[in-house]
Amino acid sequence: MFGVPWLTLFGPGTDWPGAVTATGTAVLAAAFLSLPVTMYLGHSRHGRDWAARIGDTTLGAIWVLLSWSVLGQVLGLVLLGVDDPLRSRTVAGFVAVTAAVLLAWGFHEAMRLPRIKRADVPIPGLGSDLAGATLVVISDTHYGPLNRARWSAAVAEAVNALDADIVCHAGDIADGSPSRRKDQAAPLGSVNARLAKAYITGNHEYFSEAQAWLDHMADLGWEPLHNRHIIVERGSSRLVLAGVDDATAKASGVAGHGADLVAALAGADPDLPVILLAHQPKQIGQARDRVDLQISGHTHGGQIWPFHYLVRLDQGAVHGLSRHGSRTRLYTTRGTGFWGPPFRIFAPSEITVITLRAAG
Repeated sequence: MFGVPWLTLFGPGTDWPGAVTATGTAVLAAAFLSLPVTMYLGHSRHGRDWAARIGDTTLGAIWVLLSWSVLGQVLGLVLLGVDDPLRSRTVAGFVAVTAAVLLAWGFHEAMRLPRIKRADVPIPGLGSDLAGATLVVISDTHYGPLNRARWSAAVAEAVNALDADIVCHAGDIADGSPSRRKDQAAPLGSVNARLAKAYITGNHEYFSEAQAWLDHMADLGWEPLHNRHIIVERGSSRLVLAGVDDATAKASGVAGHGADLVAALAGADPDLPVILLAHQPKQIGQARDRVDLQISGHTHGGQIWPFHYLVRLDQGAVHGLSRHGSRTRLYTTRGTGFWGPPFRIFAPSEITVITLRAAG
C-alpha cells in the first residue's frame, strides 16, 4: 500500500531534488510506521478516539494514493514516448493532484447530509390499505471517533420530513458502546413513524456490546428485531416485518445471538407478505424465496472507489435493488454514514425511501 505510491511519487525516474525525495519518503515512512499503532490504539476494545481519527484518515488517504498510483503507472505506459524525468513527474503530478482533490471531495461527501434515494418495490399479496406505504431506511450510521451529534440530528430531521409509515435502521449503529456514543445516537429518539420503527444489529455491534445497543434502541422507542418479527397493520391489511441478527453474531460469542430466520418468522401467518431486515446482503442465501423483500446495508457501496469490486466478491450485491429466486427482492443501501476513513468517493451516502406497491 505504501510502496507503490512511493515509487510513483518519488521513485528514481522522477529525479526530484534530494530534499523533495527525502521529505516525501519521510512522510510516507512515518505514515507506514504509525498506521498499525494508531489503528490498534483506536480500535481496540477501549480504543482512544484521537488515535482512531489519525489511523482511519491515514488508511483512507493511502488507499486513494494506492489506487491512483496504479492508474498513474498505466498512464506512464501511455507516455512511453516521453523521456524521464518529464514522464515520471507528469505521472507523479497527476496522482498527487487527483488524490488531493478526491480526498477533499470525499471528506465533504462523508460529512454531508445524505441524499434521498427512492425505490418502488412490488410486494406480492400486499393489501390495498398498505399499498403505497413508505418505508424509510437508514443504516451504517457508525457513530464513532468523530463526534457527529449535529449530523445525527440533521439525519433525524430529514427522516421526519419524509413522513414515513415505517422507519428501519439496518445495523452498524456505532463503533463503541452506548455509554460512549449515546450523545450521537440520541437524535434517533426523535424519529417518528406512523406504523413502526425497527432496528437490527450489524457486525459492528458485536465489537461493542450488541445487547446493550438493542436495549438502548428500545429505550429510544425503536423495536429491536432480535430474531423476531412484528405485524404492521393499516386498515384491513397486514404484513410481517422481521429482523435477524448479523451474520457474524453467532461467531462473536455473545450469548443468545446468531442469525435465526426460523425463529424470526415463528408464529407468523404464512399468507402475509414478509419484509426482512438482515444487515449483510449475503444473508439473502437463507432468505431467498422465504421473504418478499430483504433490506440490507453493510457494503457502504464500497465507500472509497474502487473498493466496491472487493465488496461485490464478498457480498454479491453492492447497492440497489436485485432479484433473488422467484419471490425475493433485495435492496442494499449504501448506508447513511461511513466507517473508519472519513471519506466517500464515488459511493454517496443515502437515506432510502422504499414505496411498497401491490404486485400484479
